[in-house]
Amino acid sequence: MTTFLGNPVTLEGTPLEPGMMMPDFEVIDVALNPVHPMETKGKKIILAVPSADTGVCSLELAKFMNKMKGHEDVEVLSVSEDLPFALDRWSKTEQNTVIKTYSDYKDHDFAKKTGTYMKENGLLARSVFVTDENGQIVYVEYVDEVSHEPDYKKALAAAGIQE
Repeated sequence: MTTFLGNPVTLEGTPLEPGMMMPDFEVIDVALNPVHPMETKGKKIILAVPSADTGVCSLELAKFMNKMKGHEDVEVLSVSEDLPFALDRWSKTEQNTVIKTYSDYKDHDFAKKTGTYMKENGLLARSVFVTDENGQIVYVEYVDEVSHEPDYKKALAAAGIQE
């Protein structure tokens, strides 16, 4: 069961598991362009967060941003329901050059295909997906309490990064 601030939430969409292929999904970049991140090969860490404008989400993104410096062989992207303008503002404020931030506000395609859409509030549940070079999922974490941080160590290890 997933909770948000202690209250149970309903996750809509298809939950993913290790061994599955990460589905192709369309999100919107900060310039309002549609993007299909899974069209490119390579290892990826995909972070689903409720909003970059919240303390826990901003902290999570900053931690991954700092831990991934020097590991350009792994692409890190974040998806939220934030508008692209808010994601661009976060990246500029945090001097982010590591994490590609994308919005799922328009069609909720990512949310539907990953089982991360919280019906009760219209946000994404905090989750981490790690894929190999070919897009196969090697690690999944749907964080039980959305206001908590993910397990950084396990996610990074799944991507082949030792702290």
